[in-house]
Amino acid sequence: MLELLVLARPERLLHWAFALLVNAVLIGFAQRLPLLTATGWVHAGILGTLLLGSLDWPGWSAVVIYLGLGSLVTRLGLRRKQEQGLAEARNGQRGPENVWGSAATGAVLAVLTVLPTAPVTLLKIGFAASFSAKLADTCGSEIGKRWGRHTVLISTLRPVPAGTEGAISLEGTAASFLGSAVMAAVMLQLGLLQSAATAALVLVVGLLATLLESGIGATLQGRYGWLTNELVNAVQTLIAALLAMALAQAFGLA
Repeated sequence: MLELLVLARPERLLHWAFALLVNAVLIGFAQRLPLLTATGWVHAGILGTLLLGSLDWPGWSAVVIYLGLGSLVTRLGLRRKQEQGLAEARNGQRGPENVWGSAATGAVLAVLTVLPTAPVTLLKIGFAASFSAKLADTCGSEIGKRWGRHTVLISTLRPVPAGTEGAISLEGTAASFLGSAVMAAVMLQLGLLQSAATAALVLVVGLLATLLESGIGATLQGRYGWLTNELVNAVQTLIAALLAMALAQAFGLA
């Protein structure tokens, strides 16, 4: 009850109102960009409000950078991927399911930081890891589908066509490493991570969670119709966040 009273203080309510207004205005302009569908932009505005209200500009900026980088990577070699039938639907435009599949974990962790007794540093590590893992996944998938020379199923190492659920390649794995590294560096630069050691932890966890996601795709996704790509993405980001927070505590980084 006390926590709810603290969150309802006039200055906090004004801050959230400001966050809502800023995101409404920005989304109004951003809808012209071919990154999201019309409803995708609405949900991005909700996400942006939650991030700006809880983690202020650093958290909001980190996810905007993630969205921009992920959209750019998706468009690399797009024509070739379309010819091969490997391109994302809607020419790479993301819908609400993609927004929350990627960001639900991060959004929940961000909102939890506003609670008076919240372990803010630890929650920020989980937040950073969730988006590092997601950018790693996007980079690995998009680069691997287009430029992967030898694609194998992660569970059996049997050669499979590019784009197969659970498939990996050296090129795609290298791209995943780079994506996780870039996102970890962004989080460090924005002050969401407090040290290079923590950024290195987030980098490694992001890559590991991406490989685990490929394992889920190879062994489970084809068996259960309800296990959609978006749900697998949400599971991946949750694994990354929980693992990063557990390791950060174990190594005394939070």
